[in-house]
Amino acid sequence: YQGRYRKWCKSNNFLSMLPEDSKTRRDAAAEKLKQLQVDDHFTVIPEEEKPMPYSDEVFKEAAIQWLIETDQPIQAFEHPMFKHMISVAACATRGAKI
Repeated sequence: YQGRYRKWCKSNNFLSMLPEDSKTRRDAAAEKLKQLQVDDHFTVIPEEEKPMPYSDEVFKEAAIQWLIETDQPIQAFEHPMFKHMISVAACATRGAKI
């Protein structure tokens, strides 16, 4: 009977109420309501280079490298303002930018 019923529906411009046809319509409607990905609408912001995790050895290497590259005297490590700068930077939770 399904074939005859569908033929009658088509000729009388009637919506078929057979379970398979109803399910097909529901699935098609659900597909239209699906949210599209919004990736195309936004630009990707590159992640900032994350600082290396702290260790005394890494800090010592960075301090010595800074000392050499900026031609600082060895006593620069003992200067009160240098120590203050390091203690302030040590409190930073997301790195320090100058």
